[in-house]
Amino acid sequence: MVDSIIPALKKSRSTTVQIANLPDSGRSALVKKFADALERNFKKILDANRIDAEKMLDSDPKKDRLLLDRERIRAIASDARNIAKLDDPTGKILTKKTLASGVELQKITTPLGVVGMIYESRPNVTADAISLAWKSGNAVVLRGGSDAENSNRAIIEIAHEILRESHLDTNIVVGLPTDRKFVAELLSADKFIDILIPRGSKNLIDFVRKNSTIPTIETGASVIHIFVDETADFKKTLKIIENSKCRRVSVCLALDTLLVHERIADDFLPIFVEKMNEHGVEIFADEKSFEICKKTAKKCSLAEPETFFREWLDWKISVKIVPDLDTALDHIRTHSLRHSECICTENLDHAERFLREVDTAIAYHNASTQFGDGAIFGLGAEIGISTQKLHARGPFSVEKLVCEKWILRGNGQIREP
Repeated sequence: MVDSIIPALKKSRSTTVQIANLPDSGRSALVKKFADALERNFKKILDANRIDAEKMLDSDPKKDRLLLDRERIRAIASDARNIAKLDDPTGKILTKKTLASGVELQKITTPLGVVGMIYESRPNVTADAISLAWKSGNAVVLRGGSDAENSNRAIIEIAHEILRESHLDTNIVVGLPTDRKFVAELLSADKFIDILIPRGSKNLIDFVRKNSTIPTIETGASVIHIFVDETADFKKTLKIIENSKCRRVSVCLALDTLLVHERIADDFLPIFVEKMNEHGVEIFADEKSFEICKKTAKKCSLAEPETFFREWLDWKISVKIVPDLDTALDHIRTHSLRHSECICTENLDHAERFLREVDTAIAYHNASTQFGDGAIFGLGAEIGISTQKLHARGPFSVEKLVCEKWILRGNGQIREP
């Protein structure tokens, strides 16, 4: 019975030099071996995932994030191989000069040390975090949710096998127990963890941000808007909305709120409702849009003010009619979590103004919000989608799992008064 996670965290801290000292070729080889092992051990992963899946109701939209199959494991392995191909983020010389004293000065990139992850229901995060940590020369501490406990354990065991085969300390990857009694201990472990990345619901992210003594990167939570401007191409826009909402409703990239210009609402909303009916999407509409949507919607309710702060992660969507671009931007400014925002318009001036003014990590013009993914961006995979402005913003990968170090090389120089 585990009484404390501190011993495990100490062991993780002790491995940082070992993983950081591996050359890039060695770290890339480690990630490639891990990718091969994931595919080779797919049955072990699927058996564990099946146990987790049986505990979750089929009606729970989060189940899609939990479920693995052979194809998803192949995709995870493919992302790992892409990570291995990325440029080495460590040891890059950012500044180099000679001071007046003759001291040689450099600023270089260096691994963070120990990266902590606390996340929910997504075993792919476990594999991605391991691959990204190894490539960037970091140890990683993983605290997944109880929903995916068996799946995560299987993936971590495979990572440990690769580390043993490579004569490396298995504590380079530490999987923590899911018991909530250890959360407070984790959040105060700033002596052992250099950065903590929560990934999941807004409640989880807010809790970690408010209670952690470890520097934190906020990721994942979103209230995503699409504004349909008066010049929008209806056919193009409808495809974008359908994909943004319905491709995968349980991910942070999924559309939450549709804003429609009042001049086109009477024409556009009926065809939007028809498309949502095809997917069984429930509509929560403001008073103006409710009068239009209720005529043909299979599921439609009048929205409350708090409705527009909802991240649905479900077959539900909020709808509001707005008089102009200014009002759309004001609404987004009030309700957004600064993750992803989109405008559908053929007016390039409106598009450029929206892209310039909207305060968000990812801004879109006439494109599905489901594109906001590290793998799609050519990052191999992402450690998360940061919604804050310090250190990292948007999907980030190995390039943000490093920090900077100043190095001075002298020959006996001293600073004179």
